[in-house]
Formats: sequence, C-alpha cells, structure tokens
Amino acid sequence: MAKIFIETERLILRALSHTDAERLFLLDSNPEVMKYVGQPVLTQIEETQEVIKFIRKQYEENGIGRWAVIEKKSGLLIGWCGLKLITYLINGHQNIYDLGYRFLPDFWGKGYATESAKAVLKYGFEEMNLDKIYAYADVNNTNSSKILKEKLGFEEKGSFVDGDDNCFWYELTKQNTDFLGFNKNKSLYKKEENASEASGNKE
Repeated sequence: MAKIFIETERLILRALSHTDAERLFLLDSNPEVMKYVGQPVLTQIEETQEVIKFIRKQYEENGIGRWAVIEKKSGLLIGWCGLKLITYLINGHQNIYDLGYRFLPDFWGKGYATESAKAVLKYGFEEMNLDKIYAYADVNNTNSSKILKEKLGFEEKGSFVDGDDNCFWYELTKQNTDFLGFNKNKSLYKKEENASEASGNKE
C-alpha cells in the first residue's frame, strides 16, 4: 500500500513504489518525454528501479520528493509531479524546493500537469509552510514554460546553464498565489489514506 498525499478531481498523487517500475520505465525510456530534461533516456528497467529507490530515499531523508500521479479513471500511473529539496548549488541557490513534473505523451494536453502542480504548490505553501518554490525548464521546452508562467503564475527570473542545457529559472512566492484558488478546497488532502499499488525536471 502506498501513502496518498493529495487527491484532486481527476488524479491521485501518492508515494512512488517499487511496483511502479514498469509504468515509470515507459516514461523514462521515451525519447519524446526525455528530450528536455537533461538526462539520458533509460534503456533497462533496472535503471528505473534505481530511480525509484533514489526518490524513496528522498522521502526518508527530506520528507518530500516526486510523487506518482495516478489517473482515477484508468487507475494507471501517468507520470509524476512533486517537490524536490535541492541541496546542491544551482543557479546561485541551495537548499530550495523545486517543482517538477513529467507525463506520458498519451496524457499530454489534458491539463494534468496543471492540475497536479497546483495541488503540489498548495501542499508546499500550506502544509509545508514554504515561502517560495522554484522551478526551471529548458529554454526550448515551450509547453513547460507556458504551464509554469501562464497556468501556475511563476515569474521568470532569467536563464542559466545546467550542464549542457540552457534553462529558464522560475520563482513563485506564497504572496502571489491568489489566482490559484488556494484555501478554497481543504478536502484536497487525503494524507491518512492508502492507495493500492499499481512531466519537468530531474528526479
């Protein structure tokens, strides 16, 4: 059983489990999905199993990490979304919370990235009491930048080089979240429930 953190109208966001490897491998081995994330396409499911182990270690050490996104209608894992504590130095920042998401192409264009990210931001600002959340995206990833700026209200704060990739840097403060409708749906959280085990930046 995997812990549910958030439930929205169409989605369940829960902890990633080792039994998610097959679905997650579909994501990590897809060149279209991995085009702008600054990581190589995975070729072995064992690599995905290591990714899950890495994320679950973040849960233990940092209390947060990327969450599996489950489509209620199908019961399938369709991607992941969540916050990550970045402890290394990136674009002059360190020990910050980064929003990331990644979805299978069959589920693009349905508003799932926005729906899940809004719920994650609400969790970060209200449950974790964060003052600011960060994000970054490859300068050529126009869809992700559009979601961050137009759908989620992030402010673009310039660009930087991450490895071999040129990226836009984004920031969102708690004071600038009114249009997201926070505090209007306190039933969003299902933190004490369990679920059957069944898009963005780096894990």
